[in-house]
Amino acid sequence: MFFAQLKNELWKLFGKKRTYIGFGAFLLVQTLMLLMFKFTRWESEFEKLLAGNGYLAADYISALTVALLMLMPQVLLLLPLYVALVGGDLVAKEAEDGTLRMILSRPISRFRLLLVKWLAGVVFSALLVVVLNAVALGFARLLFPWQGLFVFAPIHQIFQVFSPGAGLALYAFSSLFIVANAIAQLSVAFMFSCFNIKPAAATILSLSYLFMNMVLENIPFFSSYKNWFITHHFDSWLQVFTSPTPWAQIFQSEITLFAISATAFLIGAVVFQMRDIKS
Repeated sequence: MFFAQLKNELWKLFGKKRTYIGFGAFLLVQTLMLLMFKFTRWESEFEKLLAGNGYLAADYISALTVALLMLMPQVLLLLPLYVALVGGDLVAKEAEDGTLRMILSRPISRFRLLLVKWLAGVVFSALLVVVLNAVALGFARLLFPWQGLFVFAPIHQIFQVFSPGAGLALYAFSSLFIVANAIAQLSVAFMFSCFNIKPAAATILSLSYLFMNMVLENIPFFSSYKNWFITHHFDSWLQVFTSPTPWAQIFQSEITLFAISATAFLIGAVVFQMRDIKS
């Protein structure tokens, strides 16, 4: 019955038009970014950077490099937005529509109901990340050759080059950590969705939490407290491309994101247990 209920939640989730807003937005943004990469002078800047470090630019101006460049801003800004949009809807929207009262009239615990809804959100988050990464690489391959991967992220002090095979493997592997980012942000939105507020308010609160972390992390005074900010741990997916790979730092960030997700879910469950919905 658990899996039957999960299947039903997935049907409801993917039956809503707003669930597909994120997929459509990613297609549009990646198309625009790809055209900018194709018809602007960014290649000359990368060629100077690579040549200055002893690399042949023709070997690394590739589909993998362009796909990763397109991912960086989208993982930071757009992905949290669209998972928060869905996470804020999971409970609050049904409460607003009045269908939650009918669901709770059945012999099922509130905790199990929330767990199934949260798992449906996890499935959505994972699927959104897979589509984001696959479409970015597929679109980039249409206009750029299949060559090595060049990773340049000066903020994170990353400058690495990889062969096509190693680059593709790391590109795919980094998706696992992006999924963890998406689940953490969805869990925060899900927590607010369990409160007695509107779906839009739940989404806005979760995004406010994200942007507050982003702002505080970039204030020099709080640099020693960066491990307390969720946005600091969101960057762990980029650490996969460093050499040697800082596994201890990555695992610490992933454990922190797991703890945030679990804590947000439990807080939401406690609040939802205390709500008077059926009266």
